[in-house]
Amino acid sequence: MSTEKKKEQQLLEELSAQPAARSSYSTAGLSSRREVENALAKAEYSPSQSVTDAAADLKNWQQNRPGQYESAYQGRIEDLIGQLLGRDSFQEVDIAGVTMPITKHGYIVKNVEILADTIRKAFHIARSGRPGPVLIDITKDVTAATCEYTPVTIQPEERVTRYTREELMLVAEMIHKAKKPYIYLGGGAIISGASAEVAEFAELIDAPVCDTLMGKGAFDGRSERYTGMIGMHGTKTSNLGVSECDLLVALGARFSDRVTGNPKKFAENARIIQLDVDAAEINKNIRVDASLVGDLKKTLTELNACLSKQEHPEWMAHIMELKEKYPLKYDDENLSCPYIMQEIDRVTNGEAIITTDVGQHQMWAAQYYHYTKPRTFLSSGGLGTMGYGLGACIGAQIGQPDKVCINIAGDGCFRMNMNELATASRYNIPIIQVVINNQVLGMVRQWQTLFYGKRYSQTVLKDKVDFCKVAEGLGCTAIRVTKKEEVAPAIEKAIALKAPVLIECMIPEDDKVFPMVPAGAPISEVFDGDDLKRQS
Repeated sequence: MSTEKKKEQQLLEELSAQPAARSSYSTAGLSSRREVENALAKAEYSPSQSVTDAAADLKNWQQNRPGQYESAYQGRIEDLIGQLLGRDSFQEVDIAGVTMPITKHGYIVKNVEILADTIRKAFHIARSGRPGPVLIDITKDVTAATCEYTPVTIQPEERVTRYTREELMLVAEMIHKAKKPYIYLGGGAIISGASAEVAEFAELIDAPVCDTLMGKGAFDGRSERYTGMIGMHGTKTSNLGVSECDLLVALGARFSDRVTGNPKKFAENARIIQLDVDAAEINKNIRVDASLVGDLKKTLTELNACLSKQEHPEWMAHIMELKEKYPLKYDDENLSCPYIMQEIDRVTNGEAIITTDVGQHQMWAAQYYHYTKPRTFLSSGGLGTMGYGLGACIGAQIGQPDKVCINIAGDGCFRMNMNELATASRYNIPIIQVVINNQVLGMVRQWQTLFYGKRYSQTVLKDKVDFCKVAEGLGCTAIRVTKKEEVAPAIEKAIALKAPVLIECMIPEDDKVFPMVPAGAPISEVFDGDDLKRQS
């Protein structure tokens, strides 16, 4: 016998000779409740798999012999397993600690008796105020345990406000005094379900309306009052109009850097009013002159009741002139994403649910599709999550089976999550996946072209990947589009098939998203392709 074998044999003999109270235990040979209780009483935690195995065996034993063991026995098992937390056990991660910066709250459930109440509390926290994620970490033993369940009727979330009557009347007075008001609309209007109140407010104060990426659909995109997005890739009308207005009313918006550009020069001619559910957002990025903290739907209902009908014909005429002077433009000679989005808009009559990934296609989808209802544009927003769109589209189609659901993705983003087409084909979920293929990471390339002397780094994706074959291999129908006249027939065919379809659209690599505001510049310095040509 080798020296190592002898050492191993000696170690095993020493371990087997130790008292039971100092070693891990096993359920082998135990046949009565008393023997089980004795084993539990003598057992001490030892960082080995045998404790986990023993506890699992005992739990199975209890479940197979219902009523034989008291709840105290179950509690002892839970205590044993609970001792594994914080011991670097198998697959253990402090998930509550890891997710703390990105959640509203976190729970760890180690007792099945409190599981139901914890879930109810989590949903309340997630839905109240500014909605956000709540983590519930449930230990493995709790998922297999049982208890008596008492149903509870969940009451609707109360819409709260935190302002006084005096603050409400101050805001109403500022609105009545304004000569050139502008409405800046964010995602909070959609979350609160305040679309009707926003429309009424716009008519009452006779003002144009711009929105953010996450505010799409909160206001009718076909309305004459609507001027498009504001900010880095907003329209010239919205950016110039907000720069000229004397009152800016922010509804459910948080003045992100992509909206404001240079914050010191943002709406510098205007007094600013902010309505938001989250008090932490007030004066965070932009100093405001007045604010109302509360649910936007309830707040606007009360504010609208305090307002008399305003008329601003000269201001609205000026905004209409800007819209005519600075329409969205693109190269209409070649196949492009703006043209594709316009055709999707026309074929679906603006009634589809559009999801996007991140990049140029995301901006084009926001610019050229007319969203008339909330929750018809789904995008990851400020986090810029490549790969988001396909899963979101599948979810939207499951939730709204009567709607046409279309995901717009770039070729770079599509690579992140294209395997989810297999999910769509497995369950025959009739989504339409449009891949805008320019063989580059378009938005990064756009910045490298405009601001980095065309020093292209890690943005060229020219390779031999065939997305149509990939889609077909995953069980989907695939259509490749290379000409403008092929777009509408492809969309119509995809809708008619009522099955998952991929449409790959080949566009030029150097198409750019315009208008554009350079990072950190005032939004009044917005420029487009025509401006670049004049400068060159």
